[in-house]
Amino acid sequence: MSSIRNHLLEALVGLAVVLVAAWLVYVFVGRTAGGAGSDAIEVTALFPNVGGIDVGTDVRVAGLSIGKVTDISLNPDDYQAEVTMAIDPSANIPNDSSAAITSESLLGGSYIALLPGASPDPLAEDDVILDTQGAIDMTGLIGSMINDSGGSDGMGDTMSDDFGDTMSDDFGEEEFGAEETSP
Repeated sequence: MSSIRNHLLEALVGLAVVLVAAWLVYVFVGRTAGGAGSDAIEVTALFPNVGGIDVGTDVRVAGLSIGKVTDISLNPDDYQAEVTMAIDPSANIPNDSSAAITSESLLGGSYIALLPGASPDPLAEDDVILDTQGAIDMTGLIGSMINDSGGSDGMGDTMSDDFGDTMSDDFGEEEFGAEETSP
């Protein structure tokens, strides 16, 4: 009799654990579906470059998360990246807002920053944000600064181009350790 009671108790505890786990999954999916809750609105933004973001990336306004990226695809007509975002409708983001891919820090991840416009009408389901700024290629930017591939700034490429071979004329041969030779 006691073994039946132990098995029944174990079965009830197991059932309670399964029910709590199912409830937690339901709450988690409801809160994170699309990143902004199950009542989120889907908005698309067209970017020239989406380096650094992926599905699940945060969408933020003033540093606060209001949604998530739900899909990224290539538009075959203009070869822009179409980024679909699920945004919390209670944020009331104006429909003339712009979007920019921004880096959290020099080594950190990226997120999409929405910059609110001035329209009194909020973003609605299936709206498209056209005013966007893609990701900045930091490696290319640093490389162009190092290699000076961005063009000439008026200075020569080497010190001898800038100062010529006149350094010895200006300071005298003795100061540079050169010995005078007689013909």
